[in-house]
Order: sequence, then structure tokens, then C-alpha cells
Amino acid sequence: MSAYHTPVMVDEVVSALRVKASGKYIDCTTGEGGHSLAILEAAKPPPSILCLDVDAEALQTARRRLEAYGDNATLRRANYREVAAVARENGFAGADGLLLDVGLSSLQLDKGERGFSFRHDAPLDMRFDVSQAVAASEIVNGYEEGALADVIYRYGEERRSRHIARAIVRSRPVRTTTELAEIVSRSVGRRRGRIHPATRTFQAIRIAVNDEFDNIHRGLAGAIETLGAEGRLAVITYHSLEDRIVKSALRLQAAECICPPSAPECVCEHEPTVRLVNRRVIKPSAGEIRANARSRSARLRVAERINQKQTNYPYPLP
Repeated sequence: MSAYHTPVMVDEVVSALRVKASGKYIDCTTGEGGHSLAILEAAKPPPSILCLDVDAEALQTARRRLEAYGDNATLRRANYREVAAVARENGFAGADGLLLDVGLSSLQLDKGERGFSFRHDAPLDMRFDVSQAVAASEIVNGYEEGALADVIYRYGEERRSRHIARAIVRSRPVRTTTELAEIVSRSVGRRRGRIHPATRTFQAIRIAVNDEFDNIHRGLAGAIETLGAEGRLAVITYHSLEDRIVKSALRLQAAECICPPSAPECVCEHEPTVRLVNRRVIKPSAGEIRANARSRSARLRVAERINQKQTNYPYPLP
């Protein structure tokens, strides 16, 4: 068995990117390097790949995993929202393909001390980049009740957000993941089912800590800017809010017109920058889900660059 976590939809990603010999590719969310390795192995001579990750520990693991490919793999610690600038600095502008695998990685989830999971007793952290100032503890213990409820509802789609926020505020200070999970569970009741009562609350706080939705918007804009003609963008998401952002953004960039429906005629002069390769979202196969249960919620969308003209990229937050 491999010592590394299994990346999601590897074959589908390699196929979507149409990996070619000596091409230029960017893995914007490298993690342990599983997708990057598959891209390097997909063609002879191997392509070049720029591997980005904001998590220093993950990048160190990926560096060891990819070291056999030498200069074909360039690793940089960076948030994928900065992909356009990092690509230019490292000679990857006009890339043949980019991959965005957004959300929480298995490495982060399984590192109990990082505070991402209520299955491990740990300080409330949840930072992808441990050098950033705001951790989960600041949100849990510092936000006013209304603001905390808004975070839980907006980023977790938790209908009982106000009830949960009230319980958290009354229990302050909250110091650990298990303590927070217990507060949430008591406030909403221990219902039976596959999803733990605290799942949506933890998701919401993690998204707020890492500004994940803004990262997705800016990362998509940078990825489209970085692609060369007929270059492919593959995006994997893991919950409905992420997928909604990606779906809407790519459809907007593929549209002939972005005028409001009430406009009597088109005045936007918008030119599509991509075409949608798959109109319907791609899901993992039944076999992959059986082999890797964490893949069950993954969704893949693919777009191809068709127009090198730069356009304004509106990205209203959901």
C-alpha cells in the first residue's frame, strides 16, 4: 500500500487536461503531489509542472515524492489565488493545463493537531497556512453572536446556525475541537445519520478562516489568465457551495453576453474566454468510491481557453 493518500479522479483529471509530452502544467493545490505525479507520468518525455501549495508541510511531502523528476517539477509555496503572478515568475505563462483541487486535503484532515477535525482533540486552528494571523479560535471566541451565526449559515448552509451560535457564545471560552463539537451536538441534538451534527459548523469556520470562497474566485480568474490557447482548466470541488461558484464562474466566462436579462439589447461587448468541455459535472466512478470513500462528494468541471483577450472577471461572493 502507498504511504500517501489517494488523489481523487486521477484518470479523469489526466484525460481532461490532455497531458502531452513536454507540455506545461500547473497543479494549483498540490497537497502530497498525487495529481502532479500522475501528470508527470502521463507522457514521455514528461511535461513540466509547477506545483503550488500554501501548506508548507504538504509541499515538503510533495517535494520528496516528485524528486525523481528533477527540474521537471518546480515547487513553490503560494496560495493558488496568486497563480497568474507565480506562473509568470516561473516561466509557466501560457500553460497547457491547470488543476484546482479545492477544499480540505486528506493530509490536513488526518493531522489532528491542525484542528480541522472534531475526531481529534486539538486546539481550534484550521489554518491552511499556519503563518496567517486568524485561526478558528479567533472566530469562535471573538465574533459577536450574530456574525458567528451568519458565518455558520453562509458557509455551512446550517439551518440551525443561530441556535448553534448562541450555544457557542454561552460556552466561551471554547478551546478545543472536541469541546466545540460537543457544544454543537448538545445544541441541536444527537441525530442519527451519516453526518455528524458539527460537520457543517466546522466546514463553515474553516472556510471563513482561510477565506476559501474568495480564493476560488481569484484562483479561477488567475487560472483562465494563465492558460494558453486551447489550454485546459480542471476544477475539483467537494461540496455544493464550492461547485456553485465554479459552475457560475465558468458559465459566465463561456457566455456570449453577460448583460442583465432585462436589457433590451446586448451592450456588454463580452467575448467568451473559455468553452465548457463538460456541461454536466463529472463524478467519481462507483469503483473509486468503494476504494476511496472520501472521493464520493468530489465533482469535476473542465473548461478550455478559446480567446486570449483579457476580460473583466466579476466575482461576487455567494
